[in-house]
Amino acid sequence: MHYIKNMVDNQLIDTLNLQGRDFAKRWKERIRKAPQLKHYGAMDDDALVEMNSAFYPLLSRTIDRGLDRGQLGDFFVRIGKERMKAGFPISEVIYAVNLTQQTVISYIMTDFGLDNPMRMYQAMGILNHVAEFFLLGCFYLTKGFLESTYTNMKNSSVAEEILKQNFKDDFFFKKES
Repeated sequence: MHYIKNMVDNQLIDTLNLQGRDFAKRWKERIRKAPQLKHYGAMDDDALVEMNSAFYPLLSRTIDRGLDRGQLGDFFVRIGKERMKAGFPISEVIYAVNLTQQTVISYIMTDFGLDNPMRMYQAMGILNHVAEFFLLGCFYLTKGFLESTYTNMKNSSVAEEILKQNFKDDFFFKKES
């Protein structure tokens, strides 16, 4: 997906890179208001901010250079595996990613100064890229989470037949680092 960059893109790219921790702090506030996110809610503020800060530079690179499925997939598969190993339910992980997306969209729609129709039109294109980034990210995150679950169950002597009956997905099975 290649498109001509505009001034709105460049400003957002810079903001995401330079203010990733600020975005993560906004996200943390959303987490604190979501009672269904018990695992995230039990974490301290600094750990939450640190956990979320990595999303914004990757989103910035995606807006700047276009969607790189390999880079996006590697990042989100790793997140899925890490969250599974840390004991997070997949529903909470997906919801937390959705709150990250909402944080970015909210910034674009409220704080980004969409003061004329041209900037609003340009922002709509960016919103499509943001939505694609997070939707595809959740696909890869789920794959990583399920792959790690499958591997743990297989290592716990669950019969291969039972695993194949219950895990209809295909996995990437990249070497664990």
